[in-house]
Amino acid sequence: MYVEMKQINKTFDGFRASNNVSFGVEKGCLAALLGPSGSGKTTILRMIAGLDKPDSGDVIINKQKVNGIPGNKRGVGFVFQNYALFRYMTVADNIAFGLEVQKKSKAEIRNRVDELLRLISMEELGSRYPHQLSGGQRQRVAFARALAPNPQLLLLDEPFAAIDAKVRRELRVWLKGMIEMVGITSIFVTHDQEEAMEVADTVIITNQGNVEQIGTPEEICMHPQTEFVADFIDITRCEAIIAAR
Repeated sequence: MYVEMKQINKTFDGFRASNNVSFGVEKGCLAALLGPSGSGKTTILRMIAGLDKPDSGDVIINKQKVNGIPGNKRGVGFVFQNYALFRYMTVADNIAFGLEVQKKSKAEIRNRVDELLRLISMEELGSRYPHQLSGGQRQRVAFARALAPNPQLLLLDEPFAAIDAKVRRELRVWLKGMIEMVGITSIFVTHDQEEAMEVADTVIITNQGNVEQIGTPEEICMHPQTEFVADFIDITRCEAIIAAR
């Protein structure tokens, strides 16, 4: 396993956000944390990223326990739900930000930014500002910025939530293709069953701080293991999505 959560517990002001959570994600896998609002999925993502600390349990990345390692030292890229782009920076400068923090040379930064602009098919838009972009374009820039420092793990928090419904599916297909092309282990949070079943290799279903089930989309759809999963999953809809993959 490339990412492991072992008996993780986390409480906020008496609210149990994670209750003895354990699961693993294989190297190169695209995993979805799927569950209703308040089920604990974003808390899990933030603990992997080092943005929150577990009260107990171990977070392991690439066979190394990282509980005491700062987030910026974990080799993790993070894509936020609201993009979190710097409004006063151009597209190119946003992508370059993490490289500048790492004190890379100007030539290295320029080459890497050009490479990523080509990857996201925005070569001609490097001088634009975030307010001049569509929602889908902003998300592509956020994706490129997260990839710029060459992380070994990519985390995405509701990456499609702020996207117009008309382009959401197109962006899902694009993102899955990009992740497969780059070959990076990735975990994304979503409350949308269609997103999880269409994009993910592995689905981790959360509910009230617990992991209810882990499996492929087919396993989740055809063999729900708990009453919650059976009630939560729209079997007919998921079967159609899986058949169209």
